[in-house]
Amino acid sequence: MKIKYRIIISILICITISACSTKRPPIKVDIPVPSKSIPDKKQDYYMINGERYYPIDSATGFVQTGTASWYGDDFHGKNTANGEIYDMHNKNAAHTILPFNTYVKVTNLSNKKFTIVRINDRGPFVKGRVIDLSYAAAKEIDMVGPGTTQVEVVALNRDQIDPGIREGTFTVQVGAFAEQVNAQRLADKLKVLYDYVNITEYTDMNSRRFYRLHVSRTHTLDNAMEARKKLEELGFTEAFIVRL
Repeated sequence: MKIKYRIIISILICITISACSTKRPPIKVDIPVPSKSIPDKKQDYYMINGERYYPIDSATGFVQTGTASWYGDDFHGKNTANGEIYDMHNKNAAHTILPFNTYVKVTNLSNKKFTIVRINDRGPFVKGRVIDLSYAAAKEIDMVGPGTTQVEVVALNRDQIDPGIREGTFTVQVGAFAEQVNAQRLADKLKVLYDYVNITEYTDMNSRRFYRLHVSRTHTLDNAMEARKKLEELGFTEAFIVRL
């Protein structure tokens, strides 16, 4: 009996060890690290080709879909918008309004491959495009050849590097306006479609005011994404989700 018992125990130990050995290890992600010599530069707004862009204060809950592009040799070794030297072999990216040093997960919707990049530049300034990836990041999601692809951009928690924000209170920002009357004019039109339409006044460090227009108020990220998609179909291709 003792021999049989020892055999059974040995078999169970072997099975346990085998099961543990086949367990998949956690996925390790190569996170781009910002240079310590570069401050977390903030912008109230900036002008490109006569158009004013208003970077948002926080990327929490930010989700956006659209066309991604990439840039390489022509900009390699030049200064980025936050003062760093652009290195096409690092995984960084340009975005028009996300705060510098925001980490985002960019998923190629055609093949589900993703890359994690850090925002250290501004752009792309081509209508319909939402993010400009470095060569290294574009290569990781197989978009170097095509040049552009449809992507989903999700801001990550900077402490946890984890996009696990599925519940909360979310809204969709349609635009930011220098003139309140313009924000109000669009808000009046959108009130026909949405119960929640809100204009938030923001004053920058130089006492300049501008007005952010938010529509739809939901309590799950999935519902917010549906609202954003409907707005995109209405022509608001640069609408994005923020968490209240």
